[in-house]
Amino acid sequence: MDEENGNGASSPTATPAGETLISMRNIWKTYQMGNEELHALRDVSFEVKRNEYVAIIGPSGSGKSTLMNLIGCLDSPTKGEYWINGNLVSDMSDDELARIRNKEIGFVFQTFNLLARATALHNVELPLIYAGIRSAERNEQAQAALASVELGDRVMHRPNELSGGQRQRVAIARALVNNPSILLADEPTGALDSKTSVEIMHLFEKLHEDGNTIILVTHEPEIAARAHRVITIRDGLIEKDERLK
Repeated sequence: MDEENGNGASSPTATPAGETLISMRNIWKTYQMGNEELHALRDVSFEVKRNEYVAIIGPSGSGKSTLMNLIGCLDSPTKGEYWINGNLVSDMSDDELARIRNKEIGFVFQTFNLLARATALHNVELPLIYAGIRSAERNEQAQAALASVELGDRVMHRPNELSGGQRQRVAIARALVNNPSILLADEPTGALDSKTSVEIMHLFEKLHEDGNTIILVTHEPEIAARAHRVITIRDGLIEKDERLK
């Protein structure tokens, strides 16, 4: 185990190096419920290397959503260390977490979260607008991202002119447009029929083959089985961590 860095600052000796992209060390997430403490995560430790394709699975109440929020820097652990790309994010302020989120993580949600009145192109451009990228460059990057998910001919379509699968592809393009370190997908097939779900999972496989690191959160075993590694969460603990491919 590395030495503790008591002041919370990053140091070269403590920083996970090499191919490690994510390192979670002895992570606890505890909520105060009246006089009682609820441990949503209990002493969770694991690493994810660059270009891994990992599924996190568990029943409702297992702690998988809490873990996803920590991975996505939407929340901070009560105890433990969380590193992304050499950055100790578990001790960061909200503003610092927001910066890491924008730079390192591309989110894909079950309900797509697209702007109804905006074109596919404009929806994909949004992260670039927030990042201060100039218009011409934004347009070029957004078009390339849509082409990468096979929607190059749908750039001017609005969400209500697209199928559910196409809308999820727009959401995936938006997640990819900033070239994030991690593609974090929360139940990405939850709102899709089985045929479209298979198509979206084929797309994730292609994105992984292209070099993307993917973390998929799901409660569906058949979806998790398409990943190359499955971490099973139960009662706030890692029950199993198995490599499939």
